[in-house]
Amino acid sequence: MRTDRILIFLVAAVWIANGLFCKLLDLVPRHREIVARILGEEHSLAITRMIGVAEIAMAVWVLSGIAPRLNAIAQIAIVVAMNILEFCLAPDLLLFGRLNAVVASGFVGLIYYREFYLQKS
Repeated sequence: MRTDRILIFLVAAVWIANGLFCKLLDLVPRHREIVARILGEEHSLAITRMIGVAEIAMAVWVLSGIAPRLNAIAQIAIVVAMNILEFCLAPDLLLFGRLNAVVASGFVGLIYYREFYLQKS
C-alpha cells in the first residue's frame, strides 16, 4: 500500500533529521542545551551525540520492518517520555515551547495510526 510506505519513510525521516542533523552533527544547538539542562553540562555534547546515534538506529529499525508493533510501541514510549521531560524541565528551549506537546502528540498519533489502524485495513 502506497500510503503505508509514505508513512514509513516520513517517520524514519523524522528520526534521521533529529538524530543526524540536530544531534549528531550539532546543527541545532538547542538539542544539546536541552540535554545539558536535564543531564548536566559536563558531557552534554557526547550524550546528545549518543542520543543522535540511537535516533538514527530507530530510523533503521523503522525502515527494516522488523518487529513493527514492538517498534511502534518503543517509538511512542520514547517520544512521550522525552516530551514529558522537556515539557517539565526545559520548555523555554523547545521550538514551540509547551506547544511542542501538540506536535509530539501528532507524531505519536501518526505512528499509532500507521501500525495499529492502517495495518488492520
